[in-house]
Formats: sequence, structure tokens, C-alpha cells
Amino acid sequence: GAVVGLMDADIYGPSIPIMMGVQGQPDVQQGKRIDPLHAHGISLMSMGFLLGDEAPVIWRGPMVTKLIQQFLGAVNWGPLDYLVIDLPPGTGDAQLTLTQSAPITGAVIVTTPQDVSLIDARKGLKMFQKVNVPVLGIVENMSVFACPNCGAETPIFRQGGGERTAGEMGVPFLGAIPIDPEVAVAGDEGVPIVARSPDSPSSIAFREVAGKVAAQLSIVHAGPVGLRPDFKLQWQ
Repeated sequence: GAVVGLMDADIYGPSIPIMMGVQGQPDVQQGKRIDPLHAHGISLMSMGFLLGDEAPVIWRGPMVTKLIQQFLGAVNWGPLDYLVIDLPPGTGDAQLTLTQSAPITGAVIVTTPQDVSLIDARKGLKMFQKVNVPVLGIVENMSVFACPNCGAETPIFRQGGGERTAGEMGVPFLGAIPIDPEVAVAGDEGVPIVARSPDSPSSIAFREVAGKVAAQLSIVHAGPVGLRPDFKLQWQ
């Protein structure tokens, strides 16, 4: 029921156009303002809308920084309840640009259960804490595979690492998303799993995570860790 925008900040590997089933280029109003595209009731902006399907992005950091700032300040997002920003892995230009260019309400750390992924998750979490962005919690993706025939659960990438790390780092555990081949099929078809199979275990898990994220955002706004009072937006 909320009004949501989705911004793809993974400049080098934009996947939102495929996963949301959207093609075409956004309209530019008077050479300055950009109209987002729309699908499934969500406003969308991605580097993928500005390139061909297989065109690589060969850019240095300052160009990435400028584009992300344009996506934030020059897109006609309209009155949104939530702007979800999909970030690439790591602690690079995209993450630093966001924390310096916009008052981020909170960050969600997504990890898979194995230690090699949790190492990066901890680094990302600590980065947001150092720049005073509240961490809303951790999501464990690809948690277990539930056999559709017998119902047995197999922890292909181990299990429980996300919840354990959340406890160690003192942040909420927002939920676990199971391994589901239908999620991959839905993404390739451009129809999110929650729209394609709303009653599937994966869709239920996604809705539960979304509800917990919204609850954590309410806590951030109600508590003393809200937006920095001295923050000012400056667009070039």
C-alpha cells in the first residue's frame, strides 16, 4: 500500500530493468528533469535504461558519483513513502556517494549464510555505522533449499550465519529468504516472485522482511538516531 521508488545504484551491473521487466529510455523534461519508468506500481531508475542490453560501463569513480547524484536529485520521483536503493556489493564509490549526498534513513545488509559472504557483510555494516547511517538489520538470502517433492530442507550454503552475525553485531535479524528456483525464473521473466506467485514460501518470506524493515524505519524516526540535523542537500 506504500508509494515506492526503486533506484538501481549498481552502475556497473544494472539488473533492475530485467528483473522488473522494463525496457526503454526515460523521458527528459526540458533537458534537466528525468521521468522514471514504472512497473508493478513502482517508480524505477537504472543505468540499464540508458544503455543497450550488453553495453559495458567503463567509467572511473567520479563519473559513477555524478550519475548517482543525478539519480537522486534530477529524477522526478514524486512524493514517495520509500525510496529503495539497490547497491552493489562492497564499500566503494556508490556507497560513499550515497552517504555523502543524501540523508539515508537506514541500511539493510544482505548476505548469504557462509563465512566468505559474512566477512563482506560485516565490512559493509561497519562502514554504514562509521558514517552514522543506522543499520536496520541483516537479511539472510539463499538460506535453505526446501525440496518441492518431499519438503526436506537442505542448507546448501550453510544456515544461520546471518542471524548469528546480527546477534554478534547488535543489529536486528530481519529474516531468511529460502533458495527457490522460481525466484530466478521470475527475475528472468521480469515479474517479481511476490507478483508471480504471491503465496509461495519465498513471497511470504519477502513480505515478512519488508514488514520488519518498515517497522525498523518507524523506530529510527521515533528515536534519537534520526537524520542528522546539520545535513544539507546540495545538487550541482
